[in-house]
Amino acid sequence: MRIFASLSLAVLALALVPATQTPAQAQAVAQTPPMGWNSWNFFAEKVTDKDIRAAADNLVATGMKDAGYIYINIDDTWEGQRDASGILHTNAKFPDMKALADYVHSKGLKIGIYSGPGPKTCGGFEGSLGHEAQDAQLYASWGIDYLKYDMCSFIPEVMEKQAPNDKAAQMHIMYDAYAKMDKALKATGRPIVFSLCQYGWDASWEWAPQVGGNLWRTTGDISPDWDRIYSIVSQQAGLEKYAGPGHWNDPDMLEVGNGKLTLAENRTHFSLWAILAAPLLAGNDLPNMKPEIKAILTSRDVIAINQDSLGKQGSRVYSEGETEVWTRPLAGGALAIAVVNVGDNRYSTHPFHLSLAKLGLHGPQAGKDLWTGKPITLTDNQPLELASHDVLLVRIDAPK
Repeated sequence: MRIFASLSLAVLALALVPATQTPAQAQAVAQTPPMGWNSWNFFAEKVTDKDIRAAADNLVATGMKDAGYIYINIDDTWEGQRDASGILHTNAKFPDMKALADYVHSKGLKIGIYSGPGPKTCGGFEGSLGHEAQDAQLYASWGIDYLKYDMCSFIPEVMEKQAPNDKAAQMHIMYDAYAKMDKALKATGRPIVFSLCQYGWDASWEWAPQVGGNLWRTTGDISPDWDRIYSIVSQQAGLEKYAGPGHWNDPDMLEVGNGKLTLAENRTHFSLWAILAAPLLAGNDLPNMKPEIKAILTSRDVIAINQDSLGKQGSRVYSEGETEVWTRPLAGGALAIAVVNVGDNRYSTHPFHLSLAKLGLHGPQAGKDLWTGKPITLTDNQPLELASHDVLLVRIDAPK
């Protein structure tokens, strides 16, 4: 099919959706942002069956399951070879994926897996190219509940080879690849969360729901350092209209508890993912989690913001100097407000004065400071001093 550059890519994406599928069908899962744990940030390519079983145990033992973390997701490097029939087998690190899935399910949890539309995954293992329906049926037979589908080799090996120097045609090929796996997953009859990992290419938020995406990456990979986290947060501004129940912008996995992030940075990272209605996929060392990290990851009040049933992603309302103010509308007319010192100074050069008028509020606002658990009343032009990279996160149940 000839692709004309003038053709709207959004229209093109819609044209790829099978006639029997509508975006509403993709919303049977992930009605709130998925919560769980992914193996990559801590184990990377070294992850094993034993590690996943231990992660399931620890998600229960730490109270994270009770806080809402239900997915245990295996990232890359579980794949072995395909047999003569094309069936993909696991490698020696994962001797029995069905038994592993059964173990995870026995804990009251769900299990996720990883693949990609190319011939190889990011780690050089077997991808799903040409085996989409076969792999989807295999995942369903194992009891898989979540699929992270990563571009990697698909870009140079398929998109660039089939349509050199033709971006419109390349994008068509990418849409078709994700739509093909979505169709294959739905054909299994098993509810499986479909996570598109393609780094925000071609404004993924505009077309991903139409090819079955329940969540889609909006940027490149995260890392456990403030500059990268803040860069990713900044790129989310303006994307709020694309998120909602069953389809979420994904600024990548959580780095809470990883690297050399300060306690304030961990707290702010988690607060902003809550404001952004982002998936909460932890990636830390669960058995050695420090109490203060556990307190952040299991904060019921902050998680309630993230999981709010209204499903509205928050937005950056305004910034002033080194301070930014984000808000998120919540069910029942409530409002979450995050005030963040994004600067590197220990304290702002002068107190930040919160403008309630800019937030559409008038008069004193009675709320709750979600990190101290104490009541707080916000007033117009109120001076606030925050430590570097720290946050004030407030819930107002009856804003005026």
